[in-house]
Parts: sequence; structure tokens; C-alpha cells
Amino acid sequence: MSQNVATALALVTAALPAAEERLGQQQMARAVATAIESKRHLVVQAGTGTGKTMGYLVPAILTGQRVMVTTATKALQDQLASKDLPFLAEHLGVPFDWAILKGRSNYICLQRVREVQATDNGQLEIAELAPTVRLEVKKLSEWSGTTGSGDVAELDWLPSDKAWQSVSVSSDECPGAARCPMGQPCFAEAARQRAANADVIVVNTYLYGLHVASGGVLLPEHDVVIVDEAHSLEDIMSDTVGVSIGSGRFTSLMITLKRILDDPAMLGSVADSGVALRESLVPYVGKRLPTPFPPAITDALINGRMRIDTAQAALRAIDTDVEDAKQRKLRAQTQATRLMDHIDTAIGTHDGYVAFVSGGADTPRLEIAPLDVGPTLRTGVWDKHTAILTSATIPASLSDRIGLPAELVDLLDVGSPFDYEHNAMLYCARHLPPPNSPEFAAAMHDELVALITAAGGRTLALFTSWKAMEAAAVAVRARVPFAVMTQRDLPKTALVKAFSEDENSCLFATAGFFQGVDIPGRTLSLVTIDRLPFPRPDNPLLSARKDLLGEKAFAQIDLPRAATLLAQATGRLIRTATDRGVVAVMDQRLTKARYSWDIVRALPPMKRTRTRSEVEVFLREITQAGDTPDHER
Repeated sequence: MSQNVATALALVTAALPAAEERLGQQQMARAVATAIESKRHLVVQAGTGTGKTMGYLVPAILTGQRVMVTTATKALQDQLASKDLPFLAEHLGVPFDWAILKGRSNYICLQRVREVQATDNGQLEIAELAPTVRLEVKKLSEWSGTTGSGDVAELDWLPSDKAWQSVSVSSDECPGAARCPMGQPCFAEAARQRAANADVIVVNTYLYGLHVASGGVLLPEHDVVIVDEAHSLEDIMSDTVGVSIGSGRFTSLMITLKRILDDPAMLGSVADSGVALRESLVPYVGKRLPTPFPPAITDALINGRMRIDTAQAALRAIDTDVEDAKQRKLRAQTQATRLMDHIDTAIGTHDGYVAFVSGGADTPRLEIAPLDVGPTLRTGVWDKHTAILTSATIPASLSDRIGLPAELVDLLDVGSPFDYEHNAMLYCARHLPPPNSPEFAAAMHDELVALITAAGGRTLALFTSWKAMEAAAVAVRARVPFAVMTQRDLPKTALVKAFSEDENSCLFATAGFFQGVDIPGRTLSLVTIDRLPFPRPDNPLLSARKDLLGEKAFAQIDLPRAATLLAQATGRLIRTATDRGVVAVMDQRLTKARYSWDIVRALPPMKRTRTRSEVEVFLREITQAGDTPDHER
């Protein structure tokens, strides 16, 4: 088997535009093949540049078993769909079928399109939208007749949320193909059918979490599950196994009810229930809730449920032979039932779960999440499938946190092929005041100005809070001759594009840019991080988990999360074998704290320094080398 894998991997990599031998990739591929063959779970840390996607896809496909690949981001899912799997289908030399499956709301709904095109109710519904949104809906309706997949990712333009919501349905609304007149040509159902017949199925981890939470009924049977970006697994499972109720769910239900019920008072009562719930939750934002809940929250939930029940009675009383009206009724009933079920869960007992309020004062949400996702994963995944978990950064405590039995899992770190020792430098601004000091911000801004000047711009400055990012942007803009963009300026994709195309610009961003951002080349020569990214001490779910762990909490939760997130941020710097640059951490704890080495060991093996002048020389060398014409080098 290992010989076949080595031969196949060599054949595939030889067909790549920049073919090169990657020992870590070969080591990973052999380990994946062995794990699947022996039915032992495998956790693989594969650093940037390893080629981990091919490292797991090639051996998995060669086993002939049905494989489910889960990704934490839609971007990676789309990359697999548009690039990696088509490439393998062409070059692997082994026939296989593959399919991409997303949540139902990612596909345009032909029944909704038919309804909004109708001359009666549909036109009234669309008339309520802004003119620009109506044009988008018309454009989407026309696209539904030409698209092959119905997947919003296929569009070469970005529709507004309101336009897309007008022609799509959520899983909470859809009554199922068997009860829908457009169930046969339905894009979401076609995607599910392709997945049912495929050898390799790609889903996002959130959808896989819903599958596990449902007892395994949402997705096709499979032998192997590969979890890419596995460092996110615990958090995603917490979101999908639990319950989340906010005022937005009542608003969404009201909109769905409005499409079939002409009763302003009843519709208003449902919307008011959302407002009442929001007001009851606001005082507890960011806090854990006692059991039983505070009376205001319990009353809001019970009253909301009663009003939904009243709406359900009105829906049952509707007797119509008009098919579109039947579908509107069914979707409203389905969505109402799901929300009532979640309210019942919220009001019930929560053994093994923690209840808290997330979001902000404008959009608070009641969350009920498991204290430990291990038992759910054990019965839903580890006992049923062979699991391969991989990421560029794997937290030291991952196996324990997700319930993977030590005797059933092998651990592997294949490193990275990049020459970090010569091409990258890790700098800790040890001389700065501690991050909680009143003098820290001004001193950190001075440090940023000096480093950005030496780098000639070309900086991704990362911050652990929006407030810190905005203050730094204001302070630095006035002191450097380079453009300083912030995360508030543009959508993420457009912002990365603008930064990539302006080589001397700087981009200031928060935690959302610590991972999933790929900016190769000299455009990015400096990554700065304002402070070690420890989780917020007031995070209610993590604080509940830490209470259970007691003295072990810092080592089991805080430290691995900070180390992993810092490693993810560091990974933005070196994206190709020729990239060079500096990672600058403004937090003196990276060298002064007792746990310093635990964090440093999680980072790539870069040359380390505490001397800014050494960093400035290195950055100027990079800048000058890039400015020198090729024939003079």
C-alpha cells in the first residue's frame, strides 16, 4: 500500500506547475494510508508548504473507501472543489467520483424563485424590497435557469443578504424534497444525490457537526472522515451540538409567516417576542446563566412559544389547493416547529451543558453548549469511522479536548519544507511595558512606526481587539508615508486584494485575519501581533470548562489556544519557499513568562531576536533585494 501511495503521489506532484519533492508530504501520505488500513485514528500537524491536501487526498482515494472531508472554512471547501479534486481526477490515474455538499441555504431554491415570479403574492412580496434588491432578485431568478449547481459560490458577483434570502431557504424552513413540487429539480437535493453516490464528499465542519448532533442522519454513510483545519473542531462542535436562540430567529419566522398569513396583529406578536427576548438577555451579555434562568428570560421564552403555537394553529386552519400557498404554509410550519423545539430544549434541564448569553447588546443570543464535546464525538465519530485530523497548527491538548482516546490515536508532526531559520525572524519587543500597562499603547505605536518604516510598508498588523486596531491605525497613519487600511474599510476578500496589489501598503486587522489569509511574496514582509492571543477571561463557555478543570485549566485551555492562534498568525508570513520576513510580537510575556517556551515551541523554527536594530537591518535587506533589478543581483 505504501509503495502505491508513494508512486501515485510522485505522479500527481510531477504534474504540478512548480513540481518539487516534499518529504513531509510523503511522510504524511504514508501515515494516512497506514491509519486507514489499520483503522487507527491519526492527528497530523503539517506546517505551511507541506501540501497537506494532496498528502491526505491521494492515500485516502487509493484505499477505495468512502471518504468524508470536512473543512472549517468555505474558502478551503471551494478550493477543493475548483482546484484540488479536479486536478486529482485528471492526474491520479485512479477513477473516483467526488462531490461538494453545503448547507441548504447555500443553494438557490427553485420553489422560492417560482413564488417570487408569481403574479399575485410573489409580486407583492418583492414589491416591499428596495429597487436595487428587486433587481438582484430578478438577476438571481434568471441565473437559476442557467446554473448547473445553484451554489451561490458559482456567482461572479455578491448578492445582498436580502436578495439571497428571497430566493433561498434554510434547513429550518425546508419541508423536504418529498413534500415540495420542485423537489425533483432542487439544487440542494441534487447536491445530496451526488454526494450519496460519490467516493469523496467535501462538507464544511459546521454541517458535519449538525450531522453528528442529529445522530448521523444528515450526510451519506462513510468509512473515513478527514478533518482539515482540525484546531477549530472543538469550537465548531460546541456551536452545532448546542442550541442558539436570538431575536433574529423570531424576526425570520415572522417574515416566513408573512408570506402565507395576512394577520398583522399575530405577525407583530411574533416579532415582539423577539424584542422581549432581546431585552431580557441584554443584562446578561457575556455572562453564564444560572439554572433556572432569570424570570425575565424564562417568561420571554414561554411567551414566545405560546405566540408561535398560536401562529401554528392559524397555519393549520389554512385550507388551500394552490401549490405555492401550500409550500409557504409548509415552510412556515417547519420553521415554527424547529424554533419551538429549541425553546423547549432551552427551558428544560441542562446537565452537562452551560447556558450563557453571547453577542452584543444589539444582538444577544441565548446559547446552550456542551461543557465537553468529547462524548458526542466519541459516539458519533470516533466509534464509527477512521478519523484523520490535520492542520498547520495542532494544539497540544487537542486529543484530550475532543475525546480521542490516547490508545487509539497516533500523533505525527511532519514540519514544514520552508527554510524558516534563514528566511524568517521572530522578534519579541521585550523592552515594551506589559500589555496591561497604561504606557503600553503609545510605546507599541512607536514600535510599529519604526518597524513599518524599515519594512517599507508591506505589513500585516494584527490586534486582539477592534479598539486596539483602530487606535493603532490612527496613531500610525499620521507618522508613516504608506497607506494604512483597516478591517473596517472593505469586505475581507476585497481588502486582501487591495493590500496584495499595493506593495507598500499596510493592513491592520483583528482575529479574523489570524488564519485563512494567503498573501505570498514581498507584499507581506512583516507580521506584527500586539499581544499574546489568550482567550478572554470572561468567555462564559470557556470559564465554565475551566471551572471543571481547576488548576489544569490554564495548561489545558488558555495556553494551547494562545499558542495555536499565535502560530496561525505567524503562518501568514511565509507562504512560499522564497518568502522572507519578520514576525514581531509586542508582548514581553513571549520571553519573560514562565510559559514562554510552551508558546515558542508551537511556532515555526525562526531565528529569534530581542533587538529591534537587528530586525530593521533584516527588513531593509528584504526591501533592497526586491528593489534591485534581476540582472544586478
